[in-house]
Amino acid sequence: MNLGSTPDARSTAVTLSVVSHGQIGLVNQLLQDLAADVAPGLRVILTRNIPEAEPIVPPGWKHHLVVIDNRSPCGFGANHNAAFRHCATEVFCVVNPDIRLRGDPLPPLLATLEQPGIALVGPQVCSLDGRVEDSARKFPTLGRLLFKALAGAAGPDYPVDRGVIEVDWVAGMFMAIRRVAFAAVDGFDERFFLYYEDVDLCRRLRAKGYAVAFNPAVIVMHDARRASRRDPRLMRIHAASALRYLLRRYS
Repeated sequence: MNLGSTPDARSTAVTLSVVSHGQIGLVNQLLQDLAADVAPGLRVILTRNIPEAEPIVPPGWKHHLVVIDNRSPCGFGANHNAAFRHCATEVFCVVNPDIRLRGDPLPPLLATLEQPGIALVGPQVCSLDGRVEDSARKFPTLGRLLFKALAGAAGPDYPVDRGVIEVDWVAGMFMAIRRVAFAAVDGFDERFFLYYEDVDLCRRLRAKGYAVAFNPAVIVMHDARRASRRDPRLMRIHAASALRYLLRRYS
């Protein structure tokens, strides 16, 4: 499926990648947000990780949509890396299907990426009830993970009232990345099937001398499902990814 529209200079610098794993209902809501809020000309690449219904292109659709159907399910990083191979724009944007927009987040994020040295930026992410989520965080350590497991989440690691700041990492639910920087570190490490690939990407970018930024003036909403807290299989994958990351960090 390949639907196009007349491009607009404000959005032609961005390729947006979203992956659906039986989440086409959420994808349809995201497409509605993109049609209503984002300037024309965005290139959207939707990867259907498992067979499901066609996306519903909303009235007033003004972007370019490409749908990729996987022959077999792939991990988060592998799917977005495959989408990146279709990216010829200056910026590659990774967005989860459960993100909701309230206005166009791209212009201020692109302006942040124009600052010297910044390779990746994430917005402030809030739950649907307005709670600030911990989408910008300090790198995990064994101590921090143990504390979180015993005491629960302690809230965001960084302030949301001080403008654009440099952070350790931002969550892969919404991140905008300069194409040249993503290519310089070979994208996501596909050995992380799910979880911690965003942490690892930011760690490798910083090791290359790039900065990772958080722009809390840009707000998106997260219709979180928290599947890893209920599904034993996803909990095991989450734990395995954390262990892989920690082994790499401490080695």
